[in-house]
Amino acid sequence: MSMVRYQPFGVLNQLYREMDHAFGLPGTNGTGDEAATSDWLPSVDIKEEENAFVIHADVPGVNPKNIDIHMEDGVLTVKGERETINEEARKQYRRVERVRGQFYRRFTLPDTADQDQITARMDQGVLEVRIPKQARVLPRKIQIEG
Repeated sequence: MSMVRYQPFGVLNQLYREMDHAFGLPGTNGTGDEAATSDWLPSVDIKEEENAFVIHADVPGVNPKNIDIHMEDGVLTVKGERETINEEARKQYRRVERVRGQFYRRFTLPDTADQDQITARMDQGVLEVRIPKQARVLPRKIQIEG
């Protein structure tokens, strides 16, 4: 049996995206900073393994050189751009469904994330960001002298 993600508002969200695209508005299906600064939002899967957190983002057609990943204050930011069609070439198209422009995603990571060992790679249009875990510091009791 295959697993299918249930999206009760998928058709409605698609309609909103198409209307936004038709009127030249950025996507509004995200939240906060992402929606305000993105033309589109890549689909993302996040999984936790024994020794790492792994993020997979669908970014087909995006050149890895156009992707910026940085970590600051426990927040991983992934932003990039799928190049747009110039106006002259756009006149030749009869239908444009693939969204172009900038994307911006932010992920708050737990304290166990090892910021210094994060790696990223791209394979067949899927960006993989691997965030290794570091040992959690256990609390300890402090003795009072005197």
